[in-house]
Amino acid sequence: MRVLGFMTGTSLDACDMAILETDGETISAFGPAGERKLTEATRDIALAATREALQWERGAPEPAIFQEAAAAVAREHFEAAEGFLAEHGLSWADIDLMGMHGQTVLHERPQAGRVGRTVQLGDAQWLADAAGVPVAYDFRTADVAAGGEGAPLAPIYHLARARTAGIAAPLAVLNVGGVANVTFWSGGDEIAAFDTGPGNGMIDLLVQDRGAGRFDAGGRYASVGQVDEGVLRGLLGHSYFQAPPPKSLDRYDFSLTSLEHLKLEDAAATLVAFTAEALKMGFDMMGGAPTELVVCGGGRHNPQIMKAFAERLSVPVRTAEDHGWRGDAIEAEAFAYLAARTLRGLPISFPKTTGVPAPMTGGRIARPST
Repeated sequence: MRVLGFMTGTSLDACDMAILETDGETISAFGPAGERKLTEATRDIALAATREALQWERGAPEPAIFQEAAAAVAREHFEAAEGFLAEHGLSWADIDLMGMHGQTVLHERPQAGRVGRTVQLGDAQWLADAAGVPVAYDFRTADVAAGGEGAPLAPIYHLARARTAGIAAPLAVLNVGGVANVTFWSGGDEIAAFDTGPGNGMIDLLVQDRGAGRFDAGGRYASVGQVDEGVLRGLLGHSYFQAPPPKSLDRYDFSLTSLEHLKLEDAAATLVAFTAEALKMGFDMMGGAPTELVVCGGGRHNPQIMKAFAERLSVPVRTAEDHGWRGDAIEAEAFAYLAARTLRGLPISFPKTTGVPAPMTGGRIARPST
């Protein structure tokens, strides 16, 4: 079937889109991929919903802004897809299914005696009705309710993508978004995954807080800064890094407080080192080195992050494009793939990727009302 996948990350930069022809097991063809930058109105309401989510007490009513933000996110997806399909000579009639991740405004990992919480906003029923196409959505809730981390979900797609490309195990695939997550494939169907630490989310927040833009474009601030080793050690002392995988993060789980006394350039350089050292600790925790690390996601566009990986890891570091992958579209492709698996009732999360007791299905399907 032909599936259109969407992804809007916590960076609130763009709506990524990709089309796959897949049955949720094999990938028969790769359709077009692209993005549309989020409108300022959608960014603003998503940020406001995130602020309220961070203050939302368990057991309290859902913040009213969630519904408003969900509607805005769905409209954003529809309008982005309308232009995307037209650009590539396609229409909604050419699409069999959509996979919408939704906009994450809250992610709390489970603790002893307490299940996690995760919220991805997007009005899937409105989108299905507007497009006349079924929408797979809400991929994380069932996993969290079963005691899982709810993240990462892309590993099963990383496995399919590696097999399609003919890459051999052992392999590690790293996605550097707001948070960084890694998939380890040791061979066969054996995959393990977890969030390693910050991706570029903390750097984005730093630059925004200092009024220096939305992100460190090209790593220009980090490139002229010096790593503060004391601050770096403090960041790496966070209890998260001692917890065994699988494990997951929210982009707000780490504070910028310890960097406040540093000038912007040094703070940015320190956060780049933090991203790389956190990944190195994750590699050390897993034991056994993969033959290579394939990096996808927006963070690979920051040359300072890629340089830090190359300097601090003992494995070859390659970009998704080195293998002919579309590095900016991997997560959108993943949710197209997960949508197909959801429709067919196939597992999307696994004990070694999210910590659920057994492989489990997830996601729901919103079908057009008429």
